[in-house]
Amino acid sequence: MAEIKYEIKENIGVVSESPKSWKKELNIISWNGKEPKYDLRDWSPEHEKMGKGITLTLEELKKLKDILNGMNI
Repeated sequence: MAEIKYEIKENIGVVSESPKSWKKELNIISWNGKEPKYDLRDWSPEHEKMGKGITLTLEELKKLKDILNGMNI
């Protein structure tokens, strides 16, 4: 399996933290040298390991924001 390269361009915020200090973060990340996208996933304390997540373009993030704003929670 090929190595995945990533560069965290900007940390936008932490959504939660687990008892083992992993954090669910919203970041802007460039994956394998491509255009940066918004990314939501769990990260180990030093960002050396990651969990499964979701990567969104700006347009997808805006649509998700609209959906969440329309929810009655």
